[in-house]
Amino acid sequence: MSDPVRRSKELVDAELVRFEATLLDALKPQAEYLTQAEYETYRRGKRLRPLLLLLSAWSVAPEGTTELSDKVIKASVSLEMLHVATLIHDDIVDVAPTRRGVQTVYSERGAEMAVLIGDMQFIQAIRCFVEGIDAQKDMDLVKMVLNVGFDLCRGELDEIMTDPSMGTEELIRRYFRTIDRKTSTLFGLACESGALLVGASEGKAFRLGRYGRRFGTAFQIMDDIFDLIRPEELAGKSRGIDIVQGRLSLPILYAMEGMAEDTALRRILRKEAHNEADLEAAIASVTSSPGLLRAYSKARELALEGVDALAEFPESPYRTALEEIAMHVVDRSFDAPD
Repeated sequence: MSDPVRRSKELVDAELVRFEATLLDALKPQAEYLTQAEYETYRRGKRLRPLLLLLSAWSVAPEGTTELSDKVIKASVSLEMLHVATLIHDDIVDVAPTRRGVQTVYSERGAEMAVLIGDMQFIQAIRCFVEGIDAQKDMDLVKMVLNVGFDLCRGELDEIMTDPSMGTEELIRRYFRTIDRKTSTLFGLACESGALLVGASEGKAFRLGRYGRRFGTAFQIMDDIFDLIRPEELAGKSRGIDIVQGRLSLPILYAMEGMAEDTALRRILRKEAHNEADLEAAIASVTSSPGLLRAYSKARELALEGVDALAEFPESPYRTALEEIAMHVVDRSFDAPD
């Protein structure tokens, strides 16, 4: 049986065709500045945020709707461009040579060019969104997109500025604030704006936005778990990179509770010299601890909360797709690719 994401894409196949054409149009003004590295970043995207926007729009579209408007398609393109901008900037911060087996923009073109190319994606994302606006009431959505862009930047800064010497309780609080800004807010925007762009009530849009935020948080926690469990060829990045970079993800934070100061994990997080054996020991100390299961349980709890936010919507293939995608995030195999 095909996975829920693939099945959901079949539901909105016509819109995804329009999405790809609109994305190419949005990239044309940048063509002279882009290389294959940037195009490959777009090509390898899973289109998850646009997919959730389209499913959300269809789940509350007025009865008799036969196709989604161009402004909905442009909004979905805008979200993908915002996402790619964050990936480019993430790779600069991580000094990442590859992403999912492909050379990063940072690696190919250097930090200065990568910063500018990432900034260009941010600006073009906003331009693309504004081009689709056709009513004064939609201008509130522009402010919403700008607020999300601001939160994305704050999330990046929060992650970099986190002090590992803080107490565990404070670090866990900062972790959730950071991923809310870095990840959850964009998924929430996808679902909420999809609803508002087809004229849904604020109440319905709010519930879909809640679904998106819960989904996004669960998604990020699972990504942090996969960083520790999956081999590099499946995870798309170096195994244990969060530990090496000093990123205190939820499974790491839970595992650290009660852990001695002289363990490999704490030493690497303090930026002390280490070798591959030390890193493997640090990873093992997390994966064998109750903290990993505790983090997974939290992700599953959040995914279920997201599904619960959809309970008041009438049954439809689109609502079912949103529910199945949320549970797929926490049910997918640890040893299978996304």
